[in-house]
Amino acid sequence: MKFVQAAVLMAGLGLGALGGPALAADIKVEMKNSGAAGMMVFEPAYVAAQVGDTVRFVPTDMGHNAEPIPGMLPDGVTLAPGLMNKEYVLKIIKPGLYGIKCKPHLTMGMVALVKAGKGPAPNAAAATAVKLPMMAGKRMAPFLARAAN
Repeated sequence: MKFVQAAVLMAGLGLGALGGPALAADIKVEMKNSGAAGMMVFEPAYVAAQVGDTVRFVPTDMGHNAEPIPGMLPDGVTLAPGLMNKEYVLKIIKPGLYGIKCKPHLTMGMVALVKAGKGPAPNAAAATAVKLPMMAGKRMAPFLARAAN
C-alpha cells in the first residue's frame, strides 16, 4: 500500500520513473560592461537549456538590453525586444538556437546563444547563415560551433 501511495505522490509531483524531479531550470545571464571575455558581454554567453526552462538576462550594469537576433530563433518562435536596463525573460518553448543581442552594443560583440534541447538544433543552418557585425560574428562563431554537438 505504501508503494502505491508513493507512486501516486511521485506522479502528482511530476517525478519521473527514476525519482528525479521534472522541474524546469531558471538560468541567470548577466549583462555586463566588462567580463571574462572582454568589454560588453553577456555572462555566460552560451547557455545549454531545455524546453520549459527560463533564461533571465539581468542588467548588472546600465545601458544594456537583450533582444532576439533576427534569423536566430526556432521556426515559429517570435519574441519581443527587451527594454533598456530591464530584465529580459526568455521562456524556452521549442528546441533550437536562440540568438540574443544587446542592441546598443551589437557592433562591440555583445551577443549570446541559448541552445535548447539535445542533439542537432533544427535551426542551426539558418542561425549560422545570419550575418553579424565583425565583433559579434567573432564572438558568436564558437558558440555556434559548440551548439553543433
